[in-house]
Amino acid sequence: MKPDITALTAQATALLKDLIALPSFSGQEDKTAQRISVYLEEKNIPVRRKDNNVWAVNRYFDKEKPTLLLNSHHDTVKPNTKWTFDPFTPTEQEGKLIGLGSNDAGAPLVSLLAAFVYFYDAERLPFNIIMAATAEEETSGKKGLRSVLDEFGPIDLAVVGEPTGMQLAVAEKGLMVLRCKAHGKSGHAARDVGENAIYKAIQDINWFRNYRFARESSFLGPVKMTVTIINAGSQHNVIPDVCDFTVDIRMTDAYTNEQVLETIKKHIKCEIDSVSLSLKPSSIDPQHPLVEAARSLNMNTFGSPTLSDQSLIDAPSVKIGPGMSERSHTADEFVYPEEIRQGVEGYIKLLERFFTIIPHTVP
Repeated sequence: MKPDITALTAQATALLKDLIALPSFSGQEDKTAQRISVYLEEKNIPVRRKDNNVWAVNRYFDKEKPTLLLNSHHDTVKPNTKWTFDPFTPTEQEGKLIGLGSNDAGAPLVSLLAAFVYFYDAERLPFNIIMAATAEEETSGKKGLRSVLDEFGPIDLAVVGEPTGMQLAVAEKGLMVLRCKAHGKSGHAARDVGENAIYKAIQDINWFRNYRFARESSFLGPVKMTVTIINAGSQHNVIPDVCDFTVDIRMTDAYTNEQVLETIKKHIKCEIDSVSLSLKPSSIDPQHPLVEAARSLNMNTFGSPTLSDQSLIDAPSVKIGPGMSERSHTADEFVYPEEIRQGVEGYIKLLERFFTIIPHTVP
C-alpha cells in the first residue's frame, strides 16, 4: 500500500520546522544531516552519509535499470540584519511559515523526501531512485554534492529541488568567474612617468561591458558578463602598477565554458589570473518524456538565471520545487504551508506521469 499523501505532507511540514530550528550554514550542517537521517530511518529506509551529505536508494534498486536522482540541499546562507523574526524559530503568522531556509531550499527538500518515501517500496519502477540531501550548495563547497556523485554510480536523469513555484526549469545558467590582472609600471603621479595599470584594465573592462556573443539560448538568452570587483592602488600620489578585477559570467547552453573562455582570451590583454570552469549550464531536451509529463500536468517551462547544484550533474536535469526564487536569501524568508502540499503532490504526480510515459524497459 502506498503511503498516504496527506500524512506525508504533514510529516514533511513537521520536518521542515525541525530543520529551521537547527542552524545549518554551509559547512555546518551536521545537525540537519542527522535530522534527515532520522526521518528516513524512522521509515525503515537505510541511509548512507558522507560528511553532511545524506542519501538513500529505493528498496528494489536494480543495477540494470537507469537511475533518477532526486536532489536538494539543506544548508542555508546566514541571516541578514533585516530579519524581524528569530530566523531559527519556525513561526506561523498570517498564513506563512517563516524561518531561515524555509523557502531555499527547505520546502523543496522535504517535499522531495516525501515523494521518495512514496515511491520507496514500489516494485516495478522503470527507474531506480536515489534521494540525496546534500550540503554546501550555497557556497559551491567541495564537501557538497560534488563529493558524493561518484558514490551514486551513473545518473541518467535528475530532478533538483529549488523554489520555482512548481514550474519546470528546463535550463539553468552556469557560472564562470574570472580573476584578471592588468600590469603597469609605478611612478610618481605628479610626473609623466610610469604606466597606469588602471587605464590598461579599463580597456578590457569596457570590452566585457560591450561585447555580445552571437548565439543566444532559446530559454536562457545571451551570455552575460559583469565586472563585479576592482582593486588597485596604494596611495593617491603613486601610479598603480597592478589592477585586479573580477568578472562574473553567466553561461548558457549556447556555448561551452571553454568556448567562451577562448573568445575572451582572444580579445583582452590582461592576464587571467584564475578561472572556474566547473559550474556549467544545465538543460534537458524539450521533448524529453519528463518535460512531456510536466506539460501534460499544465506545468510551465522556463529557463532559470540562478545557479544551483544542477550545474554539477552530468546528465539531463530539471529544476522544480515549491516556494518562489525571489524569496531566497531575504529577511523573514517564508513559505506557505499550502505550497508544501503542492510540492509533495506535484512531485508525485510528475514522476507518476513520467513513469507511465517512458517505456518500461531498460534503454
